[in-house]
Amino acid sequence: MVGGAKRKVQGSHKKNQILCCPWILHVSNPNNEGTWVVKTFINEHTCFQTRDVKLCTMSYLAKQIEDTIAVNPSIPILALQDQVQKKFQVQVSLQKIFRAKLMATQKVDGDYQMQYSLLRDYVDELMRSNPGTTVKLEVEKEPNPASLTRQFKRIYICLGALKTGFKMCGRDILGLDGCFMKGPYPGQILTAVGVDSNNGIYPVAYALVEAETTSSWTWFLECLGGDLDLNVNSNFTFITDRQKGILPALAKVYPSAEHRYCLRHIHENMKSTWRGSLYKNLLWKCASVSTIPQFERAMNQVYMEDIKLHDWLRQIPPQHWTRSHFSGRAKSDVLLNNLCEVFNSQLVGGRDKPIITCLEYIREYLMKRIVLVHKVIAKCDGPLTPKATELFETIKSEASQCSVIYSGNNKYQVSRGIYDQCVVNINQRNCTCRKWELTGLPCRHAVAVIWNMTQHGQDVGIPESWVSEVYWIETWKKVYANTIDGVNGVVMWTPSQCPITLRPPKHHKQVGRPKKKRKKSAEELSQPIVKNGKMIRVGSTVTCTKCKGKGHNQRSCKGDAGHSQKTARATSKSTARPAPQSKTAASKSKTAGSKSKTDAPKSKPDASSGVGHQP
Repeated sequence: MVGGAKRKVQGSHKKNQILCCPWILHVSNPNNEGTWVVKTFINEHTCFQTRDVKLCTMSYLAKQIEDTIAVNPSIPILALQDQVQKKFQVQVSLQKIFRAKLMATQKVDGDYQMQYSLLRDYVDELMRSNPGTTVKLEVEKEPNPASLTRQFKRIYICLGALKTGFKMCGRDILGLDGCFMKGPYPGQILTAVGVDSNNGIYPVAYALVEAETTSSWTWFLECLGGDLDLNVNSNFTFITDRQKGILPALAKVYPSAEHRYCLRHIHENMKSTWRGSLYKNLLWKCASVSTIPQFERAMNQVYMEDIKLHDWLRQIPPQHWTRSHFSGRAKSDVLLNNLCEVFNSQLVGGRDKPIITCLEYIREYLMKRIVLVHKVIAKCDGPLTPKATELFETIKSEASQCSVIYSGNNKYQVSRGIYDQCVVNINQRNCTCRKWELTGLPCRHAVAVIWNMTQHGQDVGIPESWVSEVYWIETWKKVYANTIDGVNGVVMWTPSQCPITLRPPKHHKQVGRPKKKRKKSAEELSQPIVKNGKMIRVGSTVTCTKCKGKGHNQRSCKGDAGHSQKTARATSKSTARPAPQSKTAASKSKTAGSKSKTDAPKSKPDASSGVGHQP
């Protein structure tokens, strides 16, 4: 039985009489069974309402806010507190709301430690639902072979649909990069991202490893080679950010591959000594030219501006960072590794989740992305993809200004001035500017030749028919015809037959709150911040207009502007002092001063000057 609150009533005839609130609820279990019967219920209150309810526990709040956390995991604590107080009319502290949110988040996303024991079941379900998927799991070495537990080390996943689609694309280039996990257990996500027919990203494989080391990158590249049929002598193209672990790994696993360096990271390293748009434009000029003579002329310009920068760039082999030394096998002339940057930016929401939740977050993003591309493909018509059509239209507008001269043997001289004159071999489908060879799109010289052949009665078809098949919309459709299937929930997974149970990796908890934001370099911190079109005065040094000192303004000035300011004031004071007098002159001046004070009449202080005459 639950009764109302008691209160004392003071009166003349009934002193200290205790009265109860009429609200009452009486329930009983007459037969000692599971059914309870309400005997009495009076729903009237005369007591004061209280917001401090002990029954509003942390577990109760976690159940109430679970749906909110599932929809909006990043909802602020203050917003949750306000929502709970308005809904239940109770007073809840921020600490209790914080703990309730952690409990609800753990129930929505799963337990960090428990999900490692379910990882084998998830792998079996993923391979069952997506045929052709490759999953490789590696554990730490166990000194006791009879132990039934192993510590997790790495996992590699290449979905069957992505593996088949990448092979159909025909562009042998992959960007490699890694990003940190943000949960309680350490690790990094390694990604391999290609380029599709519309010059968009096409993720191929991903792995969760302990760190970006030579060992982890070697293992990842070997797993990737097994899925893409790569061997030691494969002429493949990779683009990376020159991470210290990936350089020896690529040289070991694929010594014959073309390895490009991301130009943005080269510029970041260069900015520590050579800053400004001048040096940046010189670097991009050297990297963007497509022929070796043009590259040498661009390097000579760098030499004329700064010899040390020229020597620094010469230390980087040109086949790693300039188009003039790239091969045309990849049908892409990309200079930046923004393929992986774009993909990693989409994984921010899953990098702080438990391991299975994180892997599912990546798979679901890839599954939804393919469906979004299907919607874009349905709206396209024409022989080429939208991005290829846009680029080719620009090339055709430039080709209209070129003049063509036939030289025999299906070779043509195309010129647009003396500084833009190239030779096109229509049989080999190349041009001396090398842009056709690098990208697979006919350059302006080749388009001018195709138009010239059409004017002379040759049946060569439309210029779009000379574009490489990697840009055809039919190829684009074939690539994305391979879709990723969904995965059932945990309750429908078949338990793994492997008797070994996985344990979480080793983790030493660091002091303080875990960092979730990326650490910025010194160059990024020194750059001015622009907000709403205006510069923000962050990191700038304030100069005092009063003492000309640094680090404070006129309001907080204390007159101490450093040793130089003190010296200047001391010098000015010494200059303003009168010259020293002799004792006789000083005594005479004192006598004269006393006489003047005696003869002077009394007067009131002058309010305007603030200085009065002494009596």
